[in-house]
Amino acid sequence: MMRCIAIDDEPLALELLADNIRQVPYLQLVGKFLNTLEATPFMQREPVDLLFLDIQMPGMTGLQFLRSLPQRPIVILITAYERYALDGFELDVVDYLVKPVALDRFVRACNKAFELFQVRTLPAAQASSHPGYIFVNSEYSLVKVNLPDIVWIEGLKDYIRIRLENSQKPIVTRMNMKTLEEQLPAGEFIRVHKSYIVSIRHITAIRKNGIFIGNQELPVGSNYRTGLDALTGRGEL
Repeated sequence: MMRCIAIDDEPLALELLADNIRQVPYLQLVGKFLNTLEATPFMQREPVDLLFLDIQMPGMTGLQFLRSLPQRPIVILITAYERYALDGFELDVVDYLVKPVALDRFVRACNKAFELFQVRTLPAAQASSHPGYIFVNSEYSLVKVNLPDIVWIEGLKDYIRIRLENSQKPIVTRMNMKTLEEQLPAGEFIRVHKSYIVSIRHITAIRKNGIFIGNQELPVGSNYRTGLDALTGRGEL
């Protein structure tokens, strides 16, 4: 069950949103608010898994509110304006809905949020049995990435490029390397550079300052040399 709240400055829109939430069996509506100032104290004292948020509101807008949160729950933006979509996805929202929202479209957005919630809340006892996939925001969608398909991952400032086996087009997502690295099983992936994580199964050769994935050579950072030495079971090359 996901604990969720809704924020919208229009009372009728807020009630319609609350009614939609109540029709989704895995959602529990624990609060509804007409502005972000009302919601802030609640979020400081109560756990919130999913936030349904309007954008254009008097005082602090929804986007300003998101930027102010030290820790963000999963977010679905619901607004009458399409022009804020890019800003929303740059803040890693799981979906962006334009009013009026049909129930089937609303449920699809909730399903995305629930899948991400399940990935994030795997019990510790299941840590050794990773589900074998992750979800990342890319091209206005929450894209499922199967771990065996990942060849290597490249960090590009605020973005990450995920190279996939048998695909010429990488997946690009706004995320930092540390966040993604924490979602990957350590026995299958290894950080070899501040800008690179590679799939161990795809490594074909290792040199002192480089690692090969087929014919592609990637750099090895000096700070990550020890991990590679442990992987090969040999001393420094």
